[in-house]
Amino acid sequence: MTLSIVGAGFGRTGTTSLKLALEQLGFGPCYHMFEVFKNPDAPGYWEAAADGGATDWRLVFDGYASTVDWPSATFYETLADVYPDAQVILTERDPEGWWRSTQATIFNWDAPGANVPEPFLHMAQKVIGALFDQRIHDHDHVIEVFKRHNARVREVIAPERLLVYDLADGWAPLCAFLDVPVPDGPMPKANTTEEFLARRRSPPG
Repeated sequence: MTLSIVGAGFGRTGTTSLKLALEQLGFGPCYHMFEVFKNPDAPGYWEAAADGGATDWRLVFDGYASTVDWPSATFYETLADVYPDAQVILTERDPEGWWRSTQATIFNWDAPGANVPEPFLHMAQKVIGALFDQRIHDHDHVIEVFKRHNARVREVIAPERLLVYDLADGWAPLCAFLDVPVPDGPMPKANTTEEFLARRRSPPG
């Protein structure tokens, strides 16, 4: 199995919903940050990639047909080169809404009681925090990085290979891009801020 889709969108741009949608459309399993928690070796793979070392992407994505969200979104350019036949999807949303979502969820890894496992925390700082110069609570800087990233994706990925996608637009643009029929029923919607916080409050197991 090889990757057929590379997600370039940052976390909290609808990547969990996109993961579920791609799997429903037959492009799964789809790699996502959730997969890092399932594999004790995964943080090490991504830290090594962040350090610029040789990375066996076949090992990282063994058994997966697509990838979205962080940590892979940090390396979308590399992955687009490694998998030249893969299509690229850039999920976007309103920058202010995205900022608020990050601060309530994924960027509060340093909050009291966050209880982020140390291997994951170290990986997140290296692979995600470094994109923002570790200034994850600096509103103007974080939004600037977000906008710059999205502009860079448009610049380096060939237009015929790229879908710039807002999940609010539903199935039609996604299915047209992937050349698959539109399913019955609504687009998946998952991992809202409320769901994220409820999951964090739940005891392990």
